[in-house]
Amino acid sequence: MKRLMKNMLTALSTSAVLLSSSISGAAEKDIVDTAVAAGSFKTLAAALQAADLVDALKGDGPFTVFAPTDAAFAKLPAGTVETLLKPENKSQLAGVLTYHVVAGKVAAQQVVGLKGAKTLNGQRIDIAVTDGTVSVDKAKVVTTEIECSNGIIHVIDSVILPSSDNLVTTADKAGTFKTLLAAAEAAGLVEALSGETELTVFAPTDDAFAKLPAGTVESLLKPENKDKLAGILKYHVVAGRVYSEDALEAKVAKTLQGATVAITVTDGKARVNDANLIATDIDASNGVIHVIDAVILPPEPKKVSATKASQVIVDAIAQGSSTYNAGHHEACAQLYMTTTTNLLGDRSLPVHVVSKLQHAMTQAQHTSCSTSRAWTLRNGLDQAYSSIVSTR
Repeated sequence: MKRLMKNMLTALSTSAVLLSSSISGAAEKDIVDTAVAAGSFKTLAAALQAADLVDALKGDGPFTVFAPTDAAFAKLPAGTVETLLKPENKSQLAGVLTYHVVAGKVAAQQVVGLKGAKTLNGQRIDIAVTDGTVSVDKAKVVTTEIECSNGIIHVIDSVILPSSDNLVTTADKAGTFKTLLAAAEAAGLVEALSGETELTVFAPTDDAFAKLPAGTVESLLKPENKDKLAGILKYHVVAGRVYSEDALEAKVAKTLQGATVAITVTDGKARVNDANLIATDIDASNGVIHVIDAVILPPEPKKVSATKASQVIVDAIAQGSSTYNAGHHEACAQLYMTTTTNLLGDRSLPVHVVSKLQHAMTQAQHTSCSTSRAWTLRNGLDQAYSSIVSTR
């Protein structure tokens, strides 16, 4: 690694000195003024102005900017720059420019030790070193270590672009997630996975679904199993954009299904529950995809016996009555609401009991008066208790 770093720095030192020498007192100027003074970043400066990012990059920082030269912008397809500079494309332009900026000051010595870095855009750039040449995504770093008062500039020879495809489109283009996408469609989750909310998906491949027992996928895709299918798919999704290093550090992640998944490393292999991570950090415009080689299944909900459920109701009513009589009507209503919610999570209760509890909860949720809400829920619990006792 030391030799690699030395080769890289040696290869870039000449151009760095030439550029730095043309900018008198560069370290005393901020990133924007340094770029303007260089004379080879006119397009970048114009883009920053059009995207209203000048003030941000003149701020305290520090920032690390992978700055494309005018020649780099000229490589883009004809008309691209002109289109991006239009006022109606301001948001898109800002997304492209912030993809070139990393929070903090990342020197060349640090860059060569990284595999990637999260940008101000939210997406992550890939960093690679090959034969002493550093690349950021597919752009080569041609000059390093341009010191500024609020950060550092590394010059790149191409404009790098963030992903513009959402999670669904990204998975579709990959061509190996046809079953997953069909399942998302059947479960009514495509819209959520295509929206603006950032999500992290542990995505099973088609081969992963093929490992399930014969007939499992076909059964799950039936309309009557929509809720069960949605639960399984949500168990593969985590809120926010969670990259692999953050996931491994956290060791657990709460899924949209409600239960958690364990993220571990065994014998050098990263796993999510019992599934192997075979590809990580695939960026999408609204999240990130990690590819796994098996479908992971959420834990079965804990079932509560009818006897235990009736005792839960008796205890709640006893505590609630005491709380209500003490004048704490809101606290009583909250206690009954919590009890009702917990009971509704027990799939072993008879349908007619669940129906009474659900009806009471719905009424209570539309009642602003805490006193009325408490009595509505109490009535629902009384009816549920009577139904449980009568069916023993």
